[in-house]
Amino acid sequence: MASVAVCPGSFDPITYGHLDIIRRGAKVFDTVYVVILNNSSKKPLFSLEERIALIQEVTMGIDNVIVDSHQGLLIDYAKNKKASTILRGLRAVSDFEYEMQITSMNRVLDESIETFFMMTNNQYSFLSSSIVKEVAKYKGDISELVPKAVENALIKKFT
Repeated sequence: MASVAVCPGSFDPITYGHLDIIRRGAKVFDTVYVVILNNSSKKPLFSLEERIALIQEVTMGIDNVIVDSHQGLLIDYAKNKKASTILRGLRAVSDFEYEMQITSMNRVLDESIETFFMMTNNQYSFLSSSIVKEVAKYKGDISELVPKAVENALIKKFT
């Protein structure tokens, strides 16, 4: 049976930290769905279409990654894709409490779908989309934080 994982997020925008988790997950699972979910507590800078296009561009060389979006519960998406695993990245201890709450709720909704946590590479442990957007807004150097396509898209957004 093929192993299928879902790697969810808002990806506004995708960073090298996200890519680290996606690339490593793609080595473990036969298929990884990178799914953009709507986070009602966030107002995205990039449209859904822009985020899909950027993720597709920067994951182009990873053959077993599929980029998608979903409005609704992550667990419903995972069931629909016959995924056995939700793949989440952890940057620091501060992420753990939030992730534990979500994972616990997902287990209530469907205990057959496991959540795998992968520690982000240390060089990206401080990195978040919010920080990247803030630095880009004030014309700081983000070339070490995001792929060139994302850097160009951010520069365009803030000019």
